[in-house]
Amino acid sequence: MAPSAVQVRTLERYDGDPDFTALMSRISERDRDAFETLFVHFGPRVKALMLKSGAEHSVAEDIVQDVFMSVWRKADYYAPERGAVSTWIYSIARNARIDRLRRQSSKPYDDISEMEIEASDPDAEEELALVQRADKVAEAMVELPDEQRQIIELAYMHDLPQSEIATRLSLPLGTVKSRMRLAYAKLKQKLEEIR
Repeated sequence: MAPSAVQVRTLERYDGDPDFTALMSRISERDRDAFETLFVHFGPRVKALMLKSGAEHSVAEDIVQDVFMSVWRKADYYAPERGAVSTWIYSIARNARIDRLRRQSSKPYDDISEMEIEASDPDAEEELALVQRADKVAEAMVELPDEQRQIIELAYMHDLPQSEIATRLSLPLGTVKSRMRLAYAKLKQKLEEIR
């Protein structure tokens, strides 16, 4: 059933993006339209993230399918107080990528006595390190205040310049820059603690 005009307006936020928390609530009730809206928004972003992490095109597409199957099946597990929908989806994607890397590295063999010890694949190690770094950043992002996290997400996940962020959020450019600096400092401190 398609959402009414009133429902669509209530799902739109000030920046024109849907209210992803409301979409997740509808998805947990098996609303296919809400799922489609979420997929159209995040599907290409998850695929781009997987491609940036070194996944081949077909693997990235498979991971996107896995991620959104998980989103559909586990929508009722999403807890808004634990973080943004984007953080939850990117965490699922990160875990799917790690699982894929683990499966690639564990090759079956017939006889242990005939098994040759191969040098580890440096590309797989680099990819795993990249995924682990992304995981640490996602953990640190969850702890940022909403106004700082929102600016960082707009800057890096939506690739918006600071002036566009200021316009979208109806904030002075100086405030955007200040919040971004504070967020960087908190992220840096948190990432140093995690190491």
